[in-house]
Amino acid sequence: MARSNQPGSSRSYRANSGISNHAMRVLMNEYQNLQKEPMEGFKVKLGKDDNICEWEVTIFGPPDTIYAGGYFRALMKFPPEYPFQPPTVRFFNCLWHPNIYKNGTVCISILHPPTDDPHSGELPCERWNPTQNAHSVLMSVISLLNEPNINSAANVEASVTYRRWKENGDPEYVHRVKENVESSRIEAVRDGVRIPTTIEDYCMKKSDSITEAISNKGSAGDSEISYSDLGDIDENSIYTFSDDEEPTGL
Repeated sequence: MARSNQPGSSRSYRANSGISNHAMRVLMNEYQNLQKEPMEGFKVKLGKDDNICEWEVTIFGPPDTIYAGGYFRALMKFPPEYPFQPPTVRFFNCLWHPNIYKNGTVCISILHPPTDDPHSGELPCERWNPTQNAHSVLMSVISLLNEPNINSAANVEASVTYRRWKENGDPEYVHRVKENVESSRIEAVRDGVRIPTTIEDYCMKKSDSITEAISNKGSAGDSEISYSDLGDIDENSIYTFSDDEEPTGL
């Protein structure tokens, strides 16, 4: 197990084999920034074994949409080539949506590799590129919930019901989505999660503990903020990182 020389001076993460130091540094920066900065409609935490390449994501249904009140959990996985190749996003919940496969995998242009495929119907600029990041992906997924692309459907049945709803008011699509939302609320109760239902709540603010840690950073001689959800790491795959350092494998 890796231990800091000074409490709070560094953090340790587990990683998939084959990942480069550059990818590690990018992922750790993105993850830490998402802990410190306000997030609209989603939360992230590390997945099993504190693996920086696997994030557990919670997306809340946007207010004033048919997804309002929803509590949707997903797994976001980053490849060893990140940020030059896109992550994948797969929901654990059932979601009736034209651009979400029945197994929960999200199909959206920003998650497609940066190749020029004239048969896809997508412009190269719509696909993944290294200027994108986890935040832009999650915001795109949230936007996708209420504005699906029915011209490139992953779930054809959902696409048909969505089109019928928009064209003649057929209620089947809304009914199926509402069933998903109600099921997710049961999970939220089980997990002790309060679902934001207003725009003010949806645009989350920094938690008091993180805000205090940031404001006090350096006052007690600490050079980093500690997060309680980062625990023991497998000794064969440890990386340590602080704001002013490059990550190093131990």
